[in-house]
Amino acid sequence: MPAPPAAPASGTGGLSVRDRALLALERRSWAGPGAKERAIREELGIAPVRYYQLLNALIDDERALREDPVTVNRLRRVRDARRGRR
Repeated sequence: MPAPPAAPASGTGGLSVRDRALLALERRSWAGPGAKERAIREELGIAPVRYYQLLNALIDDERALREDPVTVNRLRRVRDARRGRR
């Protein structure tokens, strides 16, 4: 399955279909090791490394914060905690 397009979808606050798919995948819980990476490859058609690059940029986007504040704020807290440990 090809990756969702990066072009903004109309009426979504400027987020692309791909960006919305990234947030939707990140909202889910995962049964075991490797399940999330498998879903990234199968559902989004991209490598997990690329997924995390896109996600990291996305959580700095205010449009993403407006779209899904709970998920974006959680991801920002996790990222900040990891940076604080380095």
